[in-house]
Amino acid sequence: MRAPLVAPTDVTGEEGRRRAIEELSDPLYGKSEPSLLDRFLNWLGELLDRLASAGEGVIPGGWLLALVLLVVAVLVIALIVYLRPSRNRGAEPPLHEGAVRTAADHRSLSDQAEARGDFSEAVTERLRAISVDLEDRAIVAPRPGRTATELAAEAARSLPGEAQGLDEGARLFNDVVYGDRVATTESARTMRELDVRLSAARPVLDDEGAR
Repeated sequence: MRAPLVAPTDVTGEEGRRRAIEELSDPLYGKSEPSLLDRFLNWLGELLDRLASAGEGVIPGGWLLALVLLVVAVLVIALIVYLRPSRNRGAEPPLHEGAVRTAADHRSLSDQAEARGDFSEAVTERLRAISVDLEDRAIVAPRPGRTATELAAEAARSLPGEAQGLDEGARLFNDVVYGDRVATTESARTMRELDVRLSAARPVLDDEGAR
């Protein structure tokens, strides 16, 4: 009587758990809901141990065990992708940090950065110019610590026609700050054109919007 065939596998239950822990303990994931990860890792380790034990002489050929381990590996990869920093950023940084500058100062810094090809700085400085300009025109109230997303939402109440452009500007700013997206000449141009449009935009008052 031939002994039951066991599908070869390079990853044992203990090894799979060790690799998952090493990958998910990377600093990039350190701030991402640790309680959820702890529960997942514990569940994964127990599942792999149970499957490894059950597969010894119980599952014919070991093919089902190999299939389940493959599914578990896919789930681990999906979790890693889902928890990458761009999907779980946490609190947004404030628009303004450091020295207080005028809108003209920020525009000048943006123009200089764009001229030398530093499109990331061109994008961030342009949105800061927009922020200061909107505050100077009383379209939004001055508020320390305001984020790009908050600026877009507050300004859109008075400038509904530019809501989409404001959202796009906030997204570009956040993508550049978090490093999720490389700024390009197109990004800088988009922000510059948004600045021009907002400078000429007339706020919509509540009674006008109701008509």
